[in-house]
Amino acid sequence: MTTDTTGTVARDGESRPGGPADSPFIRACRRRPGPHTPVWFMRQAGRSLPEYREIRATVPMLESCRRPDLVTEITLQPVRRHGVDAAILFSDIVVPVAAAGVDLDIVPGTGPVVAEPIRSAADVQRIRLITREDVSYVDEAVRQLVVELGDTPLIGFAGAPFTLASYLVEGGPSRTHAKTKALMYGDPDLWHALCGRLAEVTLAFLRVQIDAGVSAVQLFDSWAGALSEADYRRFVLPHSTAVLSGLEDAGVPRIHFGVGTAELLGAMGEAGADVVGVDWRTPLDVATGRIGPDKAVQGNLDPTVLLAPWPVVEAEVRRILEQGKAAPGHVFNLGHGVLPETDPEVLTRVVALVHEVSSRRADQG
Repeated sequence: MTTDTTGTVARDGESRPGGPADSPFIRACRRRPGPHTPVWFMRQAGRSLPEYREIRATVPMLESCRRPDLVTEITLQPVRRHGVDAAILFSDIVVPVAAAGVDLDIVPGTGPVVAEPIRSAADVQRIRLITREDVSYVDEAVRQLVVELGDTPLIGFAGAPFTLASYLVEGGPSRTHAKTKALMYGDPDLWHALCGRLAEVTLAFLRVQIDAGVSAVQLFDSWAGALSEADYRRFVLPHSTAVLSGLEDAGVPRIHFGVGTAELLGAMGEAGADVVGVDWRTPLDVATGRIGPDKAVQGNLDPTVLLAPWPVVEAEVRRILEQGKAAPGHVFNLGHGVLPETDPEVLTRVVALVHEVSSRRADQG
């Protein structure tokens, strides 16, 4: 029996009354009806918000991820401003690998940069397993946020093994993933050893967040779309499955998301998530056909649409809500993250529109 004070579903599978477990977001993740289609935005915690930029003006990214006071404040900002149905923990996908001993930094304008890219089995061995103490700042921030958020669910997250491996092999962001693929094809044993270790680190990182009280988790595989389905199944799926299936007893919904994954949606649906995120390239009704009828979907407004005139935004929001009816559960989101140049007021209007349109549909249905 797991003690649960946040209203989430405990690990024995029993729902606790009230709290986040009864929220529209968790209901949609579990393919249950709710009062309206829930909405949150990837990268809502920061980027477009002036109050976020003010905080970050003098604080490096990794430091801001390691300060519970800043993590709490930044995570809460979009909930206060937009009225979204879920908060997502402010962090970065490289936080756990940095905690595992990898020498890296998040360079403004570039992204994660690794001092010594992975080249050998000895390099993999230097990535140690992490404990709660290694990421105690995350544990503390989640516990603070659960209290602050009340009935609003908090989403924890981590990077998937493939995307983390790509950063560690390339030494930073890459458009071609050439070094990553060269290692995959040229030394599959080393590749699987690396991804296996990263799966263990990721699983431990998500466990810390779940034990601290998050109501759901999302596994980001941002670069998986660089692969064919055959390569995805051979080199990636076993490790993402290890993470997601490793959380099967955790009692919280699991979301799996990647970019450019239209041809991978069926395989991603097999990895063990309850919800599959869909980028903007694939209509949600088409995506549901590929994923299967036993998964909710999340998405999938093109982030650049938010830069268009409001009538265009409204039409696209209504289209996505209509296509989302094909799924047994739909969480409205973007097809990737909020762009920094997005007007925050447009995000607020999108939240209100999603609630209005989907509530009216429920009333009429």
